[in-house]
Parts: sequence; structure tokens; C-alpha cells
Amino acid sequence: MIKGYNNILVPVDGSESAELAFDKAVAIAMENAAHIDILNIIDTRQFMGELQDTLISGDTVYQMTNDSEEYLKSLQKKAEEQFKFKDVSYHIRYGSPKRIIAFDFIKDHNNDLVVMGATGMNAVERMLMGSVTEYVNRNALADVLIVKTDLNNEKIKK
Repeated sequence: MIKGYNNILVPVDGSESAELAFDKAVAIAMENAAHIDILNIIDTRQFMGELQDTLISGDTVYQMTNDSEEYLKSLQKKAEEQFKFKDVSYHIRYGSPKRIIAFDFIKDHNNDLVVMGATGMNAVERMLMGSVTEYVNRNALADVLIVKTDLNNEKIKK
């Protein structure tokens, strides 16, 4: 891998491919003495009612935020215990994953590499919403590495 990355963004959604991307990002960060930002985005738009005026309840957002934080903490702990890597921060954002990953977060945190899984959605979700990975790959303000294999270069099962 080319050396020179200092600040790596790893968007995660709980999918197998996102977790494999996280593992590879940690390996890259260790090789480059880089920092990792783990990001989970709560896409509240998916919970909008048909009238587009109906928002999800505060209790639901609170629970989703708590669940997200626990998940991100588990990844941070994995980096520390399994890889002996400690330069990891986690973040939760709300809104459009495409826009946040490709532009907003990178601007705010000066990321120079995005490492993400090939997909976290099924075929129907990709058709309806469009692939976040595809959008980020085309538009991101940083280099993008799309992970399709695990650390042993075995293909991700679909």
C-alpha cells in the first residue's frame, strides 16, 4: 500500500462488508501511522412518513443513537484488543450517507482516504436508493478504497 495516508475515514453500517473494510482500514492505518475515524450515519429520511412531514419520535432517534454508539465502541475496542491499535475516534451523524461521507465529514475531519465495504444494502435497496459506495467512489473529496475481500484476500460472501 502506498504510504502517506494520515487520516482514514471508515463508514460502517453493521454489514459484513463494512466490518471487513474496518479491519483493512486498521491494517492500513498501522502501516501509515494514521488516525481512523469510524463513522455511522443514521439516515432519518428512511423513516419519513408518506406526507414527508411525519418525523420519527425522539425516543426512536435516542435509541438508534445509543445502539450506534455501542456498535462504534465495539469496533474501537476491537481495534485496541485485536490489532493493538489505539488511534481511533468514532462519530455519529444524521442525514444523507452519500453526502456526509463524500463531502461533509471529509471537510470537517481532513480525511485523505475513505475505506468502505462494497455494499451494505441488498439489491432492491440499491435499486431504490442507489449505492452509497458507488456515489462516494465517484464524488468523494478523498481517495476511496472499496473493500471486496477480507484480510486474507478471501472474497466477501454475498
